[in-house]
Amino acid sequence: MVVDIIHPGRATVPKSELQGVVGGMHKADSKLCILFGFRTKFGGGRSTGFCLIYDNEESMVKFEPKHRLVRNGMFTKVEKSRKALKEAKNKGKKIRGTGRSIAKHKAKRAAGAE
Repeated sequence: MVVDIIHPGRATVPKSELQGVVGGMHKADSKLCILFGFRTKFGGGRSTGFCLIYDNEESMVKFEPKHRLVRNGMFTKVEKSRKALKEAKNKGKKIRGTGRSIAKHKAKRAAGAE
């Protein structure tokens, strides 16, 4: 859903505060509310963004993109070096056919182990 917030006199409203307000309005758990894409209108005092409310944690993990789950505190970001990611990509480019996906998976695991 689209969320419009009027906040005169304040720069922006924190997402954590909005989660509680939106969750309370819709009788949902504030942890199951995902807020994203907020833009402040020129001149301030008004912001517009998006909100998704899930029924349970399993459906949230299933449908929500991983980067938004990391921002919400559900997952931790796995740090990988830039070089390892590029090596995995180039190694996958060299292999053709059915073994390609297997080689990409092995390269990704090797990059994650570093």
